[in-house]
Amino acid sequence: MTDLPKTYDPAAVEPEANRVWTDEKLFHAEPTDPGKPYAIVIPPPNVTAALHLGHALNNTLQDILTRWRRMAGDNAIWLPGTDHAGIATQTVVEKRVLAEEGKRRTDFARDEFVKKIQTWKDEYEVRITEQLKAMGCSCDWDRQAFTMDEPRAKAVREAFFQLFKEGLIYRGKRLVNWDPATQTALADDEVEMEEVDGHFYYLKYPLESESGTGDSPVASGQRHGQVAHATMEYVTVATTRPETMLGDTAVAINPKDPRAAQLRGKKIRLPIVNRVIPIIEDDYVVLPDPKSDDPKAQFATGFLKVTPAHDPNDYEIGLRHKLPMINVLAPDGTISDQHGWPTEDFDQAGEDLQNLLGLDRFEARRAVVEWFKRNNLLEEVKPYRHSVGHSYRSHVPIEPYLSDQWYCKVTDARLAGAALRAMSREQFESSRSTGFQPVSSDQNNGHGFQTHATDWEGQLKFFPPRYAKTFQTWHENIRDWCISRQLWWGHRIPVWSKMFPASTWHDALKHLLTRKYKNRLATTMVTSSDSCFVLPRDTMTVYMCVAPGNEDVEQELERLGFEQDPDVLDTWFSSGLWPMSTLNWPEQTPELEKWNPTHTLCTAREIITLWVSRMVMFNLYFLNRLPFSEVFVHAMIQDGEGRKMSKSLGNGVDPLDIISSHGADAMRFTLTLMTTNTQDVRMPVERDPKSGKNTSPKFDIGRNFCNKVWNAVRFAIMNLEEARRHEGTEARREEVDETRWSLADRWIVSRFNRTIAACDEALTNYRFDQYAKGCYDFFWGDLCDWYLEAIKPAMRDPARQGQTANVLAAVLDGSLRLLHPMIPFITEVLYWRLNEVRPERGLPGRIMCCTSPRLIRAAWPRAGEVTETAEALFPKLQEIIGAIRNLRNDYKADPKKRVTVSISASGETAGTIESNRELIELLATCTLGRVTSDLSAPANAARATAGGCEIFVEGLVDESADRERSARRRDELVKSIASMKGRLANPSYVSKAPPHLVKQTQDQLAELEAELAKLG
Repeated sequence: MTDLPKTYDPAAVEPEANRVWTDEKLFHAEPTDPGKPYAIVIPPPNVTAALHLGHALNNTLQDILTRWRRMAGDNAIWLPGTDHAGIATQTVVEKRVLAEEGKRRTDFARDEFVKKIQTWKDEYEVRITEQLKAMGCSCDWDRQAFTMDEPRAKAVREAFFQLFKEGLIYRGKRLVNWDPATQTALADDEVEMEEVDGHFYYLKYPLESESGTGDSPVASGQRHGQVAHATMEYVTVATTRPETMLGDTAVAINPKDPRAAQLRGKKIRLPIVNRVIPIIEDDYVVLPDPKSDDPKAQFATGFLKVTPAHDPNDYEIGLRHKLPMINVLAPDGTISDQHGWPTEDFDQAGEDLQNLLGLDRFEARRAVVEWFKRNNLLEEVKPYRHSVGHSYRSHVPIEPYLSDQWYCKVTDARLAGAALRAMSREQFESSRSTGFQPVSSDQNNGHGFQTHATDWEGQLKFFPPRYAKTFQTWHENIRDWCISRQLWWGHRIPVWSKMFPASTWHDALKHLLTRKYKNRLATTMVTSSDSCFVLPRDTMTVYMCVAPGNEDVEQELERLGFEQDPDVLDTWFSSGLWPMSTLNWPEQTPELEKWNPTHTLCTAREIITLWVSRMVMFNLYFLNRLPFSEVFVHAMIQDGEGRKMSKSLGNGVDPLDIISSHGADAMRFTLTLMTTNTQDVRMPVERDPKSGKNTSPKFDIGRNFCNKVWNAVRFAIMNLEEARRHEGTEARREEVDETRWSLADRWIVSRFNRTIAACDEALTNYRFDQYAKGCYDFFWGDLCDWYLEAIKPAMRDPARQGQTANVLAAVLDGSLRLLHPMIPFITEVLYWRLNEVRPERGLPGRIMCCTSPRLIRAAWPRAGEVTETAEALFPKLQEIIGAIRNLRNDYKADPKKRVTVSISASGETAGTIESNRELIELLATCTLGRVTSDLSAPANAARATAGGCEIFVEGLVDESADRERSARRRDELVKSIASMKGRLANPSYVSKAPPHLVKQTQDQLAELEAELAKLG
């Protein structure tokens, strides 16, 4: 039998518990195991770096849910894995290689550089896994996945092929969010808006003269586009990005603008480029109004430069008016004539345009502004603070960029429409913008297709409910998802392409379209007019998507001169398949059938659109069922000043540092207690002078609680061990007999059962803070502060010891079970010791304790009956004992000296006090004298009212000294009352003083008068 050390040492306890869990495979589950399915998929951490405190919070909560449901008898599984994080991982490896080798990615062959990224991935995947294990995460490590391993790659290929075949993936010429730093496209939800200080530049564009020479003088004395009626010589446009004017293909005016009629049919000769462009009319253009509350109207001139290839709003105008789209930027953000800029511009432009080529976009901005200033075409520059999109990875401003990309048609009713139909009826808000209602019907559902009832409709719920609005709004306003990325690290797009003469492509590929290849290939075509790039006329680019596992088809395509697309898929494409691919879809495995749908997704709010949305759409599309029924969005951890934790700010906290200084259980408890339904939680960060590592005093709460658990359970087990020795090593425990229980026994059992119910409700509703607080209040407050103290006499009395030991063992067992999901290491080890000392425990009908060799596999306690009478009476004793303790403290009585107490009480209260004399005397360090209804106040007694009776603690009061003290206080009160009455009687004070000060004076006066009345 192993004795528990006197001092709790998490560094000794945690590895031992982890070893047992691992050796005995206690985290592993099989589809054939009993119990209803309960599964959670881990939000796969990126292999870019080690885990941070946000991961510790997220994974603690998932582990609590998994351990809770496993103990509750469910066939529970937590599926672990990591994400390849395409842009982020490639970026950090590129920086590392540049720093260490002085080489860029393009200095390597593609496969060679990918191997370097794979090495990084292997290193950090191991590190992340070890961090998760150190935190106590009970993941099924036998099923660990990676978004680019073979089973997940197969899932990606199959999903892409099915979507491509159904026309839900297509090649398109669109304006995309472009990251010039990583040189790849981004989806809308990968762009973060940041407020920046910029400028509005007012540029004069000369009107083209009727002779077509464009050499008319610029009008003077005209500002902000106010074209003179007599000599209309220029218009003024306002822009925050002057460098994009090189790609202007029109100037727009609102048709309601009074100047529109005069300019109808006119043209502009674009400065620098010398390109002649039309003036068009469009309702989008903001009318200028310096007095408007709208900043756009305040800064507007009424003339809008239209650059369709470099602005999303201009792009829409360009489509409406069939304007040319001229891309003037290279992928790295420099001015370039190699990416869709017509050569004729350079034939008619001068040296000034040539000098701009190769300049960075911000250098070009300065150069363009300088050119306009030098040529008297810069009217004005105004400071302007506005919101600019930034890449969520490189954090540089994104560029709207015209590009050929692959898109997933998420706007289709089978995707976004299905996601909306899945929303809970209670959480869905009717929307006039779409006319959509999430109800099953054979009628058109507002998204253009016929729907039929499914068992997943209305089943998706968000906790807290406010995040359902984020999900709904996203899908109601969703745009097709750009899924191609110009990277090397990721799932390469499984499409092969080749250009053919439009009239001959079918004959050239006739054998590929036969039955032999038909079900293994999907085909689409793009004509020269559909592409951003300049293609020969009358050509057709044929795109072939190959189903997974058809290497012979790929080889045949390559033999015919087809080339595989160099781009990779957006990371979120593979992540969107996570609830399926972790269970080895597209194979129809027992695991997939058992655990998909999963139950709960635990995640952060910033990836509701990035990840939650895609998982819902994909799971519904491919399996016709939800990926999960409940989404819990947890709070974000900030430092004490409300800032996001980061390495650059130096305010980050490494979970392993906290585990080293406080223990994993202490960290988990603190994080759980902090997880309220608020949006963010603050954690003050301090530097530990000894280790030089960041920590937080918040974690002391968890450490103190774990120490209390250790010491209290150790003390209780020592008492149980002593009771066992009295019973004899061969003797069975005494049979449970409730009639012999004390009031304290009945009370603690009832309180425990009430706590079980509260914890069940808290966990069901994802109120982790309430779960933690409920456990804390019961264990520290009820069990330690009261019950363990109350039973000391009984545990020393052989006549009462057996029944009290029964109750203590059962409550102790149940407490460890309740605490286990939150602080698993310490509870597991203490449970082993309890098994050794008291293998048989439980209170039939009250607390069921079917013992288990390991706590992780023990049954979750079920709430039994509560005893209302005990819960009503025992608190009265607590109040009485508390009142006696307070009087002792107030009068500074010797803590070890027993005082005499008399109590004026009657009826049931008096009977309860009499039958619990021993308890009161023990916990209040007193000798209980008379308990009667006709009690006269003893001399020199301090008095208090509590528990429905009057309490007298004798010998504490020196009457003469007390009279003197009362007299002095009475004089003080009389003077203060007179002063306040005088102040309030002064009309000047009442009329001129702030109302809250007058009210404060009135309240103070009332309090002083009440105190004076008590003194008599």
